[in-house]
Amino acid sequence: MKSTIIMLAALVFCIFNATAQTVVRTKEFNLEKGIAIQGYDPVAYFTQNEAVKGSKQMAAIAEGVTYYFSSAANKELFIKDYKKYEPQYGGWCAYAMGASNDKVEIDPETFKIANGKLYLFYHSWVNNTLNKWNKDESGLKTKADKNWSVFFY
Repeated sequence: MKSTIIMLAALVFCIFNATAQTVVRTKEFNLEKGIAIQGYDPVAYFTQNEAVKGSKQMAAIAEGVTYYFSSAANKELFIKDYKKYEPQYGGWCAYAMGASNDKVEIDPETFKIANGKLYLFYHSWVNNTLNKWNKDESGLKTKADKNWSVFFY
């Protein structure tokens, strides 16, 4: 009887923890109308080395965050290992996360793949933060990792 109660308590804790994590992700991630990366396909950045718009008919949800895909193959790759394809820092501008701990919108067509990770950046006709990131990538990444971890702990 005691072991059943302990197992039940552990199950409730796991469900509560998973639900809490989903709420945090949907609150902290850069979502536009509930969609990540403004509807761009996260897998295409890796497989095609370009930003490709996805389709709502090819949607998948990872811990409460919805992504669109440009093909069924990309959607399947994502479902098998979504953490491999999700953008860093919840899809916010990597440079801003490192430089000032700010959540800044991105241009989904301005990106970088480094060490198997997707980084997105703000880009307007007068400011391309990818260029600034490249000047001090190591230092900015260290700061961005630390700053982003605060949102989840």
